[in-house]
This record gives sequence, structure tokens and C-alpha cells, in this order.
Amino acid sequence: MATTTGAVWGRAEQQDFRSRVRGTLLGAAVGDALGGPVDALTLEEIRAAHGPEGLLDLTAGHGRRGTITHHTQLTLFSVDGLIRAQVRRDTGAWHPPTDLHRAYLRWAATQRDWGPDERRAEDGWLAREEWLYARRGPSRSLLIGFGDDKMGTLDKPKNPAERGPEAVARSAPFGLLVGWEPQLVVQLAVECAAQTHGHPVGCLSAGAYAVIVHGLARGESLDGAVQQALALLAVRPGHQPVSDALQHALGAVRQGMPSPARVEELTGDGTADGLLAAAVYCALVGEDVRHGLCLAVNQSGPSAAAGALTGALLGALHGETALPPAWLAELEGRPTILELADDFAMEMTQGPALHGPAGSAPGWLARYPR
Repeated sequence: MATTTGAVWGRAEQQDFRSRVRGTLLGAAVGDALGGPVDALTLEEIRAAHGPEGLLDLTAGHGRRGTITHHTQLTLFSVDGLIRAQVRRDTGAWHPPTDLHRAYLRWAATQRDWGPDERRAEDGWLAREEWLYARRGPSRSLLIGFGDDKMGTLDKPKNPAERGPEAVARSAPFGLLVGWEPQLVVQLAVECAAQTHGHPVGCLSAGAYAVIVHGLARGESLDGAVQQALALLAVRPGHQPVSDALQHALGAVRQGMPSPARVEELTGDGTADGLLAAAVYCALVGEDVRHGLCLAVNQSGPSAAAGALTGALLGALHGETALPPAWLAELEGRPTILELADDFAMEMTQGPALHGPAGSAPGWLARYPR
């Protein structure tokens, strides 16, 4: 697989990467849709509603089966921002965190506007997707973080005490920048997390998660990708809770049969490091994608975030074809997710050859204004 921006991709490499990009985004969305309807329930309440084995299939949320939450919405806007950042990388104004912040502000508009009718041309096509104009449980931290035009930075983060999982849950797309060096992937994810979740646990969990996805997208094993994340975390101040959580997840794999109790132990109080650990554990021990996702969401913590994180890991690891077809068939927004995934894969594998003077780029690229 190509490892530097501008490298030549063979057809087989392009197809493999496209499958992993699709798998990452669809996997995150499917896991989110599976866990969303039980997000506020304890394990006992999940079992009371769905039987002694818990939730084993999609169930109704927001009016029908297969609906996503704000985790997927923000993940899609992460991809939109990354495509624009890639398109702009040869300009003197290149600053990816700013492109991502602008993308997240476009998401924030979908949470307060009635619909896409008033969107400007420079907002692009994703901001005009009407189905995204729905509030699906965004936290106060998200709404505050993106409530004005001021961008949080590592020096002056937004919500500096926030350790929740929402920043890490939108960070899988950073890992799909396979032409970037791993330490740069970590840095971008950490800087973008600081826009809403300024505590080191929130920021560094996002960085660790992104670089784990990065390893998987490049064909590494999950265990190997986690080990690389641990090595990159070790040089960053405040890393110990996140590193300990990942080590705990690896150790739990050797502690007998998977169980909801073990997932709940890893999840802890539902902070970003616990959800990251639980997702890594479920992806490692799951017999297949369906089993791994069901294990992730059948617990008393934030089930939507756990499902989204686990789904992206499994999708990046195994590709699109490993995801449950019946669940994909009911997934809200699937055509949009696929279109965005394919645009991203095209930009990453062929971008340098596609960029050119204004008006000369392919039609799809024009949908991401520079």
C-alpha cells in the first residue's frame, strides 16, 4: 500500500483501500445505529427489553431501525473537512485543523437550522443533505465547542475538563490518511479534539484511536496497531490514563471468555479512555463483526459511542464486505456515507493527479470548495 502522499497506487491497492475506507465509515455508522437506541439504558434494562442475551439486532430509534446519532454525523463532517484539507495542501494557507473546524461549524449549523435551503455554495454538498438536519443527542460540550467561530487549540482548548468520548468517536477518519506519518495523524486528531474536549484524556484518546485506525488501514494487525499507539503516546504529557486503558484492554483478552461484565469494567465511568479500551477489546475478541458490535453495545455505558468506535476498528481491519449486509441495508444515510467514502478514497489515492487549475478538476472534486 502507498505510504506517502503522491505515491503510485496499483489497482489492487486502490480497491483494498477503498474497501477499508468504506468499512471504517459504514462500520462506525452501523455500530452507532446498533447502540443508539439503548444508549441511556443499563445492561439490566437492555436485557429486560431485548431478552437475556441482550440486544442482538438493530432496533428502532428516532422513529425507525438503523438511525444514526451525532457520532456518525460528526464523523461524516470529519471526512468532508479532510477532503478539503487534502485539496488545499499545496496552498500557502494549508492548516488542516482549521479545515476541520470549519467542517464542524457546518455540522453545528445542521443542529440549529431547519434545513439546507439557506446554505451557501461554499458549504459544499454534505451540508445540503437534508437527512443530517436532525438533533441526535449532541452533548453540551459539543454545542459549546462549536457554538461560535473561535477554534479551540492545544494552548487554549475548549472545555478543558471534558473527558467524554465524543471527540474520539469522530476521529476514525484521521486514521485513513495513510499517506501521513503516524505521529502527524496523532497530532491532527489531538488538535481537533481540543476544539471540544480539552482534557488530555479526551485529546490523547482521540490521537490514539486515530493512529490505531491508521495502522489497520495500512494492513497492520490490531494488536500491532495498538502497540504503535502506545509507543507514540509515551512521549506525550498526560498520556498515562490512556496508555493504562489500552494496556488493560490487551490484558483483558487473556482473561477468559468475553463478557458484558468485562466490557463494563473497561468502560468504567464512560470517559474517552474507557470507551477506547472497550472498543479495542471488543474488536480483538469478537468472533466476527456482528459479535464484536453486540458485545460493545450490551453494557451500561455509552452504547452508541462504544458501537461506533468498535465498528470503525472492525471495518478498517476487515473491509466493507465483513459488515452484516442486513444491517447495512437498513442503515440511515448509507448512500451518503458511500459517496463520501469513495470521494475520500479517490482523493487519497489519485488526488495529486486530479488537482489542477480551477475548472480543470473532475466534477466530484468541485463539490469540495477550496
